[in-house]
Amino acid sequence: MHKHEVEKQFEKHIMENELLIYKVCRIYARTDTERQDLFQEIVIQLWKAFPAFKGQSKVSTWLYRVAINTAITGLRKQKDFIQSYEPSALPHQTEDEHTPDNEEQLSLLYKAIEQLNQVEKAVVMLYMEDKSYEEMEEILGITQGNLRVKMNRIKDKLRQLTKND
Repeated sequence: MHKHEVEKQFEKHIMENELLIYKVCRIYARTDTERQDLFQEIVIQLWKAFPAFKGQSKVSTWLYRVAINTAITGLRKQKDFIQSYEPSALPHQTEDEHTPDNEEQLSLLYKAIEQLNQVEKAVVMLYMEDKSYEEMEEILGITQGNLRVKMNRIKDKLRQLTKND
């Protein structure tokens, strides 16, 4: 495959999965600037890993794995950003629209999620995306049994963090 074709294919995957990447950024970064920086770093890491992607898993599974690993390892450095994505082009909302009544609850949930450790954040995000335990195992490299235990503990932790006193 020619370099131009590889670039076009990569760009297509990024555009099709832009919200997936943004959701990872929403979970792991607090400010818009940090989210934009993390988005850029994830795209860089995806580009570096793209030649090794052989299509043995779904593109979204591969993207999640790279995005989560990038976020967890904290590779948000201020250098060598790809300039092909303007911050204004980043989606500002996920596809889910929320009523004003739910906004406060959603805000409370995201504040609680911020208090989780990196792996717990990844599990919650994938759970919120309705990923099966099989898909989560493939993305995170954690056995399904261990994921179920973690998920139960995370739910308990989130209940405590979001409890109204």
